[in-house]
Amino acid sequence: MQIKNRREYDTKPKPLTCSSDTSITQACKKMSELNFGSIVIVDENNKVEGLVTERDIFRRVVAKELDPKTTTVGQIMSTQLRTANENDDLTDWLRIMSNERFRRLPIVNDKGQLVSVMSQGDFVSYTWPQLVNNAKNMARAAITKNYQVITVIGAILVYGLFSLILLARAM
Repeated sequence: MQIKNRREYDTKPKPLTCSSDTSITQACKKMSELNFGSIVIVDENNKVEGLVTERDIFRRVVAKELDPKTTTVGQIMSTQLRTANENDDLTDWLRIMSNERFRRLPIVNDKGQLVSVMSQGDFVSYTWPQLVNNAKNMARAAITKNYQVITVIGAILVYGLFSLILLARAM
């Protein structure tokens, strides 16, 4: 299933963005007001330049005792980002994010412009119903495939129970 085809995708809030010259203080205020854990740094054409998370601010500003009023997001942003296209397969990106250990994925359109940000939690919640359905189908297939074996085991259990009842009556 494509990322854009999940109904929840359309209801996601617009990504929080800023330019690279935004101060850490300004970015933190925006993140705090809207309860966002990250902010995407975009250029004037809305193309992704980088990403700053709460963890980045903690490690790259607070721990290093930099001044958040004069330090910009451009100075601390992560720039080696993976981006997905909204037409990409949902489960492929869940696997990639899990294997490569990153939590946020900017989603871009065919022009490379930011349209959304998906978290690993979004992908899990979006794919959960699909995974449960796949597990049900696999279980059904296994039971159907092994129907004869299950029938034989069931018959042996019924025969054994019946034999125990007859043996108990005989005593």
